[in-house]
Amino acid sequence: MIFRKLPVYIRSRITYHGGLVLFLLFFLLASGTLGYRIIEKWSWVDCLYMTIITITTVGYREIGPLSRGGKFFTMGLILYSVIMVAYIVGYFTKFLVESEIFLFFGRKKLERHIQNLKDHYIICGFGRIGSLICHELQRERKPFVIIENDREAISELGSSSYLYIHGDATHDETLIQAGIRRAKALVTSVETDADNLFITLTGRGLNPNLFILSRASDESTEKKLLLAGASKVVSPYKMGAQRMANIILRPTVVDFAETVFQKRGLTLQIEEFTISTTSELAGTTLKDSRMRERFGIMVVAIKRPSQNMIFNPSPAELLNPGDTIIALGEPKNLEKLVKITK
Repeated sequence: MIFRKLPVYIRSRITYHGGLVLFLLFFLLASGTLGYRIIEKWSWVDCLYMTIITITTVGYREIGPLSRGGKFFTMGLILYSVIMVAYIVGYFTKFLVESEIFLFFGRKKLERHIQNLKDHYIICGFGRIGSLICHELQRERKPFVIIENDREAISELGSSSYLYIHGDATHDETLIQAGIRRAKALVTSVETDADNLFITLTGRGLNPNLFILSRASDESTEKKLLLAGASKVVSPYKMGAQRMANIILRPTVVDFAETVFQKRGLTLQIEEFTISTTSELAGTTLKDSRMRERFGIMVVAIKRPSQNMIFNPSPAELLNPGDTIIALGEPKNLEKLVKITK
């Protein structure tokens, strides 16, 4: 586990030196066995036995009287083995010290990064769903931190570039350490509905204004999660079944949705933008904003701060600060729209 947390260049050094140590050990055994075979004319088994008790300094019982050449060879073998053992012990001591220092300072650096996060996302659980969410957030360059308690998942996170905390997300101190009071949203995607429910309750108590997205395996748990304080509840099994049904019933609609929401690098994309108080769009009508003429963008819907959603808004619809525009257009034009909504 420690090995996987180390950077690639340190792991390559360990692999190289570890291979060298094994080669030297094999060479020592082979040369000792062959030397005794040539000098003393013993059997291969006796030569190997004599080599092992010599380099380990056990001195259990010699095979027989040593000749003058055998004595000099044994002294050389002992000196060589002592030097080699000292090298191996020194190397592994250095490895352990360097690893512990690296992990200590690496962990401190990780904690400082987490403490400096603001308006970030907290992902509870790095399983199949949580890992995919993290991948999407990283692709969009959104700040996030992961809370995970499983040792295998932590080992995987240790070799990644993700910010993470090894702890139980149902505990207040773990969520506080993840910066829940400064966070933008909390995603609960752990395995059991009971844990998701408890995390939702804890998160809502620590930050009443936090957006909380909860996962529900059982449909009956959705209402409980909403009552516990979840802003939205998602059932992966239910969504998967609905999508499969839509592929059969409305294949063209599904293809269009996948083009807009999932495939990157294409000419069409849908995004949402919130109008700030300083935006030039604030206080204007949709027609006067001239978004279609200026950017080639189609406004699909407008969401008011009161949660009211206006689909296919009319040209006379007024744009107010705090309104969220859902627009469809080319990515480069959507980027231009971001600048005038701020």
